Amino acid sequence: MATPESPVAHAISSASAWSLTGAATAGLDGTAYRELLQAGLNWLESHHEIVNALNVFPVPDGDTGTNMLLTMKSALQEIITTHAATVGQIAKAAAHGALMGARGNSGVILSQILRGMARSLDDQPTLTGPRFAAALTEGTRIAYQGVNRPVEGTILTVVREAAAAAETAAQHNPDLVFVVGQAVRAADEAVANTPKLLPVLAQAGKVDSGGKGLFFILEGIYRALRGEAAQAVALPAAPTAAPARPIKGHRPIPPLVYGFDVQFLIEGHDLNVEAIRANIAAMGDCPLVEGDSNLVKVHVHVPNPGIPLSYAVGLGFVTDVIVENMDDMHIPAMPPGYDPVPPRFEQAPAPAPPTAAGPPETIEGPGIVVVAPGQGLAEVFRSLGAHVIVSGGQTMNPSTEDLYNAVHKLPTAQAIILPNNGNIIMAAQQACTLVADKTVAVVPSKSVPQGISALLALNPRADLTPNVQAMTAALSHVQTGEVTIAVQDAHFDGIEVRAGDVIGLLNDRLTAKGADSAAVVEELLAQMGAAELEIITLYYGQSVTAAEAEALQARLRQQFPNQEIEIIDGGQPFYHYIISAE
Repeated sequence: MATPESPVAHAISSASAWSLTGAATAGLDGTAYRELLQAGLNWLESHHEIVNALNVFPVPDGDTGTNMLLTMKSALQEIITTHAATVGQIAKAAAHGALMGARGNSGVILSQILRGMARSLDDQPTLTGPRFAAALTEGTRIAYQGVNRPVEGTILTVVREAAAAAETAAQHNPDLVFVVGQAVRAADEAVANTPKLLPVLAQAGKVDSGGKGLFFILEGIYRALRGEAAQAVALPAAPTAAPARPIKGHRPIPPLVYGFDVQFLIEGHDLNVEAIRANIAAMGDCPLVEGDSNLVKVHVHVPNPGIPLSYAVGLGFVTDVIVENMDDMHIPAMPPGYDPVPPRFEQAPAPAPPTAAGPPETIEGPGIVVVAPGQGLAEVFRSLGAHVIVSGGQTMNPSTEDLYNAVHKLPTAQAIILPNNGNIIMAAQQACTLVADKTVAVVPSKSVPQGISALLALNPRADLTPNVQAMTAALSHVQTGEVTIAVQDAHFDGIEVRAGDVIGLLNDRLTAKGADSAAVVEELLAQMGAAELEIITLYYGQSVTAAEAEALQARLRQQFPNQEIEIIDGGQPFYHYIISAE
């Protein structure tokens, strides 16, 4: 059965828009294969918000579609910059680009699928139906191999079912359109069946988001083969009209809260991508810098768009400039403190100097790379001995390349990565496999409190292996609470929440909701058994003022007089409080 969002509602025939030339049967060359991958990217881009909306939990981190989209964009960018020609070369370039640009677990698995396909298509000049089927099968094998504990009802199931259908189809009809069509239909059915295999999906009433993203990529490829445009289908009109917006020039001027979304290309010679990335990241938030020595694409959120543009003009020829005022965009009404586009800008930050400070020249013991979602939390990790901080967390997962570059900066032969988010662990593990001149390990911290607990267990005078063992053991010594705003309606474990409710998660499980963030903090602490604990630390986010955090600290000290209660400005977006209790 097809999912409600799927336009696949008819039987797939072997008829081909390319059959006049016989290309679909004889095989497509590298140029045509590149166009197919581009079509898959375009179709995913048209539907990635649908994928994002399939997030199971009602927290503001539904970024599966975005992660897969950025991974595919990195794959296509690599094809452009390497000037690949044959199908084998195209597949290899796409796999490498996806590998380096992979973000989140879904993006990493997608990169592994593309890597397996590239291995199967190596040295192949053309793409045929049987070769596509074999490539998808190898992609399935590599993807399953890359996951420590494969779970059915996920993107893995979808690619496996699609590959099996493609193999069966190729045995009956080698036409590429027919083979891809059968794979698409199988993927569609596999997505619809994911709730039967994964109870959490059934409970949420949703299908797997990663599987849905893969379906859209395959469907985009199929549409291109049939000569259909890979553009978004018009969405139905909203049931109620949006409220009229004030006329510009006759309205109170909105305050500068979210700043500007700035995008542009830099063309030049000998462009230093790493230096550009570091400088752009210092100017604002949500930075994305990709490219090579001749062409660099930049995206960043800043309070003053003139700063990155002036910087770029000094580097080369700037084109494709897009500047959008995010404070002028329509933002759905949410309770006070909810930031859909973090962070808030108090003043324009100065651009980083050309030679920004890096890690220390000498480091005792393993070098430490930490992922942190806010400036305050970054400072906490630095104070505890972290050497390189990678900005990231919920909704802004760093890529494999980001983590690889961070490790590469360390002047050590050994390194440890603390991802501090469950959706970054696979990218960190993938980065480890790319580092040839160092021994690198991942301590699989799933939260900021776990990362801090692990870092406290670091012994700079010990070798890598005992440190990894001690730091991994320390992950279980701390409980994590998180307070945020529900972004959608949900029902989990007897808790009914509506979009806009203040909710609390205890060790990644939705366990609380309340009238305000302070009440939810108190409920989470009660669930943690705070009266029996020793140390409670509250890291407050961008939407909480210091006065509010101090008032909550005073209340908690009255409730828990025997506990040490500390508040720290974490600066994290989306989450009002992150609680560490041990």
